[in-house]
Amino acid sequence: MEITVQHAKELRLTAEEFELIKQKLGRTPNFTELCIFSAMWSEHCSYKNSIKWLKTLPRDGGRMLVAAGEENAGLMDMGGGYGVVFKIESHNHPSAIEPFQGAATGVGGIQRDIFTMGARPIASLNSLRFGNLKDKKTQRLLAGIVHGIGHYGNCFGVPTVAGEVYFEDCYHTNPLVNAMSVGIVETNRTVSATAEGKGNPIFFVGSATGKDGIGGASFASANITEESTEELPAVQVGDPFQEKKLLEACLEVLRTDAVVGMQDMGAAGIICSTAEMSAKGGVGMHIDLEKVPTRQKNMKAWELLLSESQERMLLVAHKGKEDQILEVFEKWDLPCSEIGYVTDDGQLKFYMNGELEADVPAEELVLGGGAPQYEREYTRPAYLDKVAAFNQDSIEDLKDNAAIKTAAENLIQIPNIANKRWVTVQYDSMVGTANTQTNAPSDAAVVLAKGTGKALAVTTDCNSRYVYADPFVGAEIAVAEAARNIVCSGGEPIGVTNCLNFGNPYDPEVYYQFVKAVQGMGEACKKFNTPVTGGNVSFYNQNPSGPVYPTPTIGMVGILDDITNKMSLDYKKAGDKIYLIGTPKNDIGSSEYLHKLQKVEFSNVPSFDLDEEYTLQQVVAGLIKNKQISSAHDISEGGLMITLLEKGFNRNLGFDVQNTTDIRKDAFWFGEAQSRVVVSVPAEASETLEAALKAQSASFTLLGTVTEGSVTIDGVNWDSIQDWKEKYDTAIENLIAEN
Repeated sequence: MEITVQHAKELRLTAEEFELIKQKLGRTPNFTELCIFSAMWSEHCSYKNSIKWLKTLPRDGGRMLVAAGEENAGLMDMGGGYGVVFKIESHNHPSAIEPFQGAATGVGGIQRDIFTMGARPIASLNSLRFGNLKDKKTQRLLAGIVHGIGHYGNCFGVPTVAGEVYFEDCYHTNPLVNAMSVGIVETNRTVSATAEGKGNPIFFVGSATGKDGIGGASFASANITEESTEELPAVQVGDPFQEKKLLEACLEVLRTDAVVGMQDMGAAGIICSTAEMSAKGGVGMHIDLEKVPTRQKNMKAWELLLSESQERMLLVAHKGKEDQILEVFEKWDLPCSEIGYVTDDGQLKFYMNGELEADVPAEELVLGGGAPQYEREYTRPAYLDKVAAFNQDSIEDLKDNAAIKTAAENLIQIPNIANKRWVTVQYDSMVGTANTQTNAPSDAAVVLAKGTGKALAVTTDCNSRYVYADPFVGAEIAVAEAARNIVCSGGEPIGVTNCLNFGNPYDPEVYYQFVKAVQGMGEACKKFNTPVTGGNVSFYNQNPSGPVYPTPTIGMVGILDDITNKMSLDYKKAGDKIYLIGTPKNDIGSSEYLHKLQKVEFSNVPSFDLDEEYTLQQVVAGLIKNKQISSAHDISEGGLMITLLEKGFNRNLGFDVQNTTDIRKDAFWFGEAQSRVVVSVPAEASETLEAALKAQSASFTLLGTVTEGSVTIDGVNWDSIQDWKEKYDTAIENLIAEN
């Protein structure tokens, strides 16, 4: 068959890219080779429209043990001979088409990124975005995606300890499913995704290969349309029990001295792992595709190369130690087949029953090698003029206490704020017995890193409405909130992984959002000394009316060298004093109150200053270290009022507080200005706390007192904390039942 530019376009390559392929090969590719370039040069694998900007992020320093992007996940030093391995990735498009398997395989894929480096996963997190919860389609997507996450994670045996769920109309067609995993490893037991040593054998290990997932990387690099359901075969099918066996087998085989390198088969399957391992080691490979274990007969070469069947690894072994590899995988009853060997010419040569099917240079396929890199034009979005034109004086302030109470009742039942227990009860959060959150909730999840004497604080954060209002500042806030959550939990933030979810990069306004968000993220990461260890870019997240909100999700990890430094968010006892650390701001911009209750679509990003935020976090960290406060909870969605209520729910303790400022009532209670934390302290320790805050010139306000259970605002009783907790706990399930 004569390959033409039309074939290239059908495989989502451009005419220019087709010419570039011919130039690199010195000839016209055959169909299998064209499929290889299509997958490896897809947005999902090559980051061709984003890599130039990603390189501007802070990617070294701090506790980094491997360079950003060099391995399957980030690796940072915990001290004591241990490292923490972590990464976040998206599985948006597959989840939109087949919610259960799309989400399940997203969880499976991110776990493999962790244990392929030799680390044992100890915690899972996620960040989810859906459309309007009243919509039946949203409810179907929510149910399927949550079931998929819960099924895979629960069966695999890693606790889901934290996450976030948001509902906005723009995610109606294109939900976002971002999965994060965190593991620990002895730093002298890590393994690299590198192929080395001419003649060393190459093993395929794990589940047999089928036709599920073929072309998944290319599928994820295009808009979702009404015809996308026709691409259902691009969605993989997962088996968490098989992955559990694969985990144990991989960790066991790494304890031998037989392994040179290992990489999971994720996006683009065999071709991706062979290409990336070869390019990294400066070698080539000879692969006999007929030796790949399959579960379907008569699979073609290009199908074997591009299949994204789950639970598979590519492993390079030391020649002469093949028996050690085979013995371990036979013990775990997993397919293990020697499919080729390492060469020294840099070429990937794929054979089928002795016939050469493809011959391509590994370096020309990969990110950082010959894969194309583009810098798209970008233009300030027109809607930002509407944002700039917003004046909060056009919104009538709340008149009295009754109006404030009504707003609070409505706000606490908004799905973005209400208890997500309908979701979280489907996750096993306690398997492994390392999660400390059950009886002592904190802003970030705190997980014991058993065997190290330390704990990890982990979180995912991004308010995409803030990023929509101001991509630069909104991304700064995403990083700042993640760090604030870790600090408020007693941890020291050490590093970031990100999942950058945006619309079509060929839209100049979308690309503007992307560029400014990356720049804002970079500034904040530099400030908090949290280098970006790696992550994922997901473009083409669109709904029929346009792109989703720009959503640069931040996954952050922190260290607690001493678990006794953990700080929980809840009030401890009646009579304790409640303080606001930080400055009240006369600002309701982009708040849930303004958007959901006042129905304002375009408004300013909440007040934020990076230096002010950094100073606040240093103050709070010092108070926790010196045992000067009893609880800490940052102010985020819903403002001060929601923070005060959430602090009371765990122990059914209420509060009696006053507004002593002269700013707008709605701004004081419901504004989402950043850099504010609510703490509590025993009454007898309040003078010591105030003295410590004054010594650091920290802004603070005495709000009031913790009560036995009554909620009193400005002298007016607002019922009991149990009444508010009932509204908070049941809002989502009631909304689903009503619709």
